[in-house]
Amino acid sequence: MLQLLHIENIAIIEKADIEFKDGFNVMTGETGAGKSIVIDSLGAVLGQRVSRELVRTGASGAVVTAVFTGELPEKWCQENDIEIEDELIVTRKISADGKSSCRVNGSIVTASQLRELGGELMDILGQNSGQRLLDERYHRDYLDGFGCLEQELLDYNEIYTAYRKAEKEARELEMDEGEKERIIDSLKYQIDELTSAKITTGEMDELTVRRDLLRNAGKLTDAVNTAYNALYGGDSTDGVVTLLADAEGSLSSASRFTDTLEALAGKLTELRYMAEDAAEELRNFKDELSFSPWELDELESRLDLLRRLSRKYGPSEDEMLVYLDSCKNELDAIQYSGERLAELQLQMVLLKEKAQKKALELREKRRAAAQVLEKQIMNELGQLSMKGVRFVIEFEPCELTSTGCDTVRFLMSANAGEEPGRINKIASGGELARVMLAMKTVLAAKEAAETMVFDEIDTGVSGIAAQRVGEKLSDLAISKQVICVTHLPQIAAMADTHFAIEKNIADGRTYTSITELDTEGELREIARLTGGENITKTTLNAAREQLEAARSHKEHIRKERGLH
Repeated sequence: MLQLLHIENIAIIEKADIEFKDGFNVMTGETGAGKSIVIDSLGAVLGQRVSRELVRTGASGAVVTAVFTGELPEKWCQENDIEIEDELIVTRKISADGKSSCRVNGSIVTASQLRELGGELMDILGQNSGQRLLDERYHRDYLDGFGCLEQELLDYNEIYTAYRKAEKEARELEMDEGEKERIIDSLKYQIDELTSAKITTGEMDELTVRRDLLRNAGKLTDAVNTAYNALYGGDSTDGVVTLLADAEGSLSSASRFTDTLEALAGKLTELRYMAEDAAEELRNFKDELSFSPWELDELESRLDLLRRLSRKYGPSEDEMLVYLDSCKNELDAIQYSGERLAELQLQMVLLKEKAQKKALELREKRRAAAQVLEKQIMNELGQLSMKGVRFVIEFEPCELTSTGCDTVRFLMSANAGEEPGRINKIASGGELARVMLAMKTVLAAKEAAETMVFDEIDTGVSGIAAQRVGEKLSDLAISKQVICVTHLPQIAAMADTHFAIEKNIADGRTYTSITELDTEGELREIARLTGGENITKTTLNAAREQLEAARSHKEHIRKERGLH
């Protein structure tokens, strides 16, 4: 359940802490006092889209923090590496430029993750929820949720997806013969071109190095000859090796007189060996520079071929070889497409039969769930002073889709004797609010969220209908934490905890305060909702009667359910 909501610099709320309780929490206040801001703040902390317009004018940023206790979504926390103990602290910070950050128990999460978590913590029923009830695309989801048919739908969808995959592959193979021959000729040409080239990995780099070497063979040969002659000498001069040998011999013969010369002679020996090794390497390198007159032309021609192929099939040898394999595989698939097509067509027949059978099973389970749902919603609507209303779930057969073989629609007739029609054509705002409340009451036991928030539930409702809505919300709050924004005294009187939201102006700025009302405060607020700002003895007496009737109703319901 939601234990605490901290709001800071959201619109006209500079700072507020709301400590919600178990049961039925009600928020009332004048129009524009900030009731909708509280709902917007709840939406923000549950991952809904935010904008810089939410941030209070002049503030550098806004913060919303929600603390949840009770049954917490352990699976979500484990999947997202969130440490969880006795409470879950969710924080959303919004900067003045509209950027935001989200944290759960101190760990950073994305808004998408927060939305997923929010769906498990709280269900906010407002204008969008009413629009969902009007949107027939969601009707099947409501029914499947009520009937616990999610797994059956997944099982069916697995078969249907396999059928569609086979159908798509078969369609791709069903090409005309002319197109087929054209593709085969193209693939064969590419395969022949790449195969005949006998490409090897790293070849272009090796050939480039060799070509650059041969292009500069003359300069390199001159440099090697000069260096070699310096080491071994020319026709009339001694080289470094000879001179080092002479120096080494002189010191060696004199080394018997001093250890110093013996050590120096050893160093000269090492230098001579190094010079001889260098000369050997120069001789080997010079041999590499020897080539036939046509070798350079062959290298250039080979590199030109590889570059041309790389422009067509891939920048590296590995990519060209991968492309060659893909061409071979595609050619095999086309050449043997007749056999594959026959296999796919047989698969399609079997999978379609299997999908149709599963879809019909799903239809029967949905029809059974629909009968129960219709009955329960009709019962709830009767309790909400809508006894003349009929609620019907219509099934219209259709071709196989990812959700089965039926279109599901919720229909209703607002008056006795009228045929049911589409809800968006029949229901008024007040009727729509009550139908949605009836559905939420029926589905509440199957929903994971412990907290249910109702915004605009009193739209178009008054009189006895408003009283029934208040009673139904109070009844729902026995098993769920319910938070409701209302302007109706009949609903507010049913509250277990009542918050008053007031707007004040000080020093040219607007401020909103949120106060939990005591018994006297609640009485006066109900009186204000009943008779307006001018509270009289008459409105106070009317408020007492409403509060007493609410207490009697709650005691009766709790006794009826065996609760104390």
